[in-house]
Amino acid sequence: MAENRNGNAFFFNQPSTRKGGWQAAIFIICVEFAERFAYSGLSGNLITYLTNALHQPITTAAKNVNTWVGVSSLFPLLGGFVADSYLGRFNTIVVSSLIYLIGMILLTLSVSALKNTTLFFIALYILSVGDGGHKPCVQTFAADQFDDDSPEEKNAKSSFFNWWYLGIVAGSTIATFLVIYLQDNIGWATGLGVLVAVLALALALFLLGIKRYKKEGPTSSPFTRMAQVFVAAVRKWRVKTTLDPNTYWYGEEEHHNISHLQSQPKSHSLAHTNQFRFLDKAMIIDDMDASSKTKNPWRLCSVTQVEEVKLVLRLIPIWLSFLMFFVVQTQLHTFVIKQSSTMVRSIGPHFLIPPASLQGLVGVIILIAVPVYDRLFVPFARKITGHPSGITVLQRIAIGLFLSVLNMVVAALVEAKRVSVAKENNLLDNPKAVIPMSIWWMLPQYIIYGVSDALAVVGFQELFYDQMPEMMRSLGAAAYISLLGFGSFASNVVISVVEEVSSRTGEKWLGNNLNRAHLDYFYWVLAALSALSFCVYIWLAKRFVYKKIDVTDTSNQKV
Repeated sequence: MAENRNGNAFFFNQPSTRKGGWQAAIFIICVEFAERFAYSGLSGNLITYLTNALHQPITTAAKNVNTWVGVSSLFPLLGGFVADSYLGRFNTIVVSSLIYLIGMILLTLSVSALKNTTLFFIALYILSVGDGGHKPCVQTFAADQFDDDSPEEKNAKSSFFNWWYLGIVAGSTIATFLVIYLQDNIGWATGLGVLVAVLALALALFLLGIKRYKKEGPTSSPFTRMAQVFVAAVRKWRVKTTLDPNTYWYGEEEHHNISHLQSQPKSHSLAHTNQFRFLDKAMIIDDMDASSKTKNPWRLCSVTQVEEVKLVLRLIPIWLSFLMFFVVQTQLHTFVIKQSSTMVRSIGPHFLIPPASLQGLVGVIILIAVPVYDRLFVPFARKITGHPSGITVLQRIAIGLFLSVLNMVVAALVEAKRVSVAKENNLLDNPKAVIPMSIWWMLPQYIIYGVSDALAVVGFQELFYDQMPEMMRSLGAAAYISLLGFGSFASNVVISVVEEVSSRTGEKWLGNNLNRAHLDYFYWVLAALSALSFCVYIWLAKRFVYKKIDVTDTSNQKV
C-alpha cells in the first residue's frame, strides 16, 4: 500500500521500470482487446438470443438490446469519476475487469447449466457495472504511458489513437466472426465460455506488465474544482470583467499570504481565452481577495482552473451534436441483423453466414481504413495543409458524420429494394421465408459504417482526450462512451415515436413482419435527423476554440 502525492492511499503501486510508452501500452491493449472481444461477441448477437431463445417480439428485443447497451455506456461516467477522484485508473481497471469476468461467468451459467432467464438479465447488468470502470480508464491509461516531455514519444502518441482503435476493432471483428458462429451453430454456452477464457487470460497478461506502467493516484474531485469556479463567479457578479492580465490569479506557488504573492503560470498552465467571459470574474483579484491572509478557493480561482471549466463547456455542444451518429450505429445491432436474416446467406452448398456475423465486415473495413488514413492520407494531406495530422480532428469528425447521413440513405434504398423483391415473389405475408436477394446487397452499408466509424469515432476519442483537462481525462473517455448509451436510448425514443405515429395511419412502420413493415421509412427519418445534426455540428466546429497552453512568463507580475 502506498500514497500518491495528494496523500490518497492506493494499491498496486510498485516502482515502475518503464522503457517507453509502446512497451507498456502493449500489455494494456491485451485487457482492452479481451473486453471488446467479449462485448462484441455478446452484443453483436444478443437480439438473436432474445428473439429465438426467449421468444421476444422484434421491437421488444431491439429495445432490450438498446437499453442494455445504453446502461453499459452510462456507467463509465460513474467509473471515470471514481477513477479520477478515488481509485486511480490502474486500480479501477483491475477491479472492473474482475467484475466483468464474474458477470460473464454468471451469464454462461444462465444459458447452460441453470437455464435461468432472471440470472441472464442480472448477469447482463453486472457486465454493465464492470464495463463502467473499464472503458473510461483503459485507453486513457494507455495514452498516459507516453511522455509528453519526450518529442519522440509525443509524436508516437499522435498515431497512438489510430493504432489503438485498430487493435480493439480487431478484437471485435474476430469475435463477430468466431463467437457468433459458435453461438448459432454449436450453442450459446460454448460461445460464452470462449469469452470467459479470453477475459481471464487477458487479465493475467495485464497484471504481468504491472512494473512497466506509469501509474498516478487519484486527484481531488474534478467536480469540486468546477463548482468552485461557478460559485466564485456568482459571488463576484458585481466585479467588472477585464482583459488586464495583472488582475488575474495564476495560482499559488509557495506563499500563503495572497497580498504578497507573485503569479507564475506553470509549463502546463492554460492561456486565457475570451469565450464564456462571465467565468472570468472567478479569477479576478478584488479588494477583498488582496486584503485576505489566505486564499478562499470558493471565491478566487486560478486562470487555469477557470479555463478548465471553459474546456468542458466548449465540448458539451460537440458531444450533443454527435448523438445522432450513435443512433445510426445502434441500428447495426438490431434491425440490420433482422433484415439480413431474411436474405440469401449461403456460401457454397454447406455454409450459411450467421446474420449477425456480417457486422464483422465493419471491423474489416476499419482494419483497412485506419492504416490507409494514418500511413497514406495523413502524409499526403500534411503536404497540402501543413497541419501535423493532415487535417484537424474536427474536420476528420465532420467527414465521418457526413458518411453517417449517407449510410441511412443507402440503408433506406436497400430496404426498399428488399421489400420490392419480396412483393415480386409473393412473400410479403411470409416473414420467415428467405427472400431471393443476396445478403451482399447490404455490403455498401457495412463499408460506409466502417469508414465513418474509423473517421468519426477515432477523431472523437482524440478530441476528448486532448481537449479535456488533464485531471478529467477518464471522464473525457467516459463522455465519448456515454454517447453510445444516450444514442441507444434516443434510438428507443425514435422507435417508440415512429411506432405511435405510424400506428395511427393504420400501417406500422416497425412490425414483426419486416416485409409488411416500412423499415425504409424509418431509415429516411434517421437520415433527416442525422443531416440536421450534421449541420449543427458544422456550425459548432467553425466556432470551436482549441486548448491553448500559456507559455508567457508572468513571474514579475505583482499582486
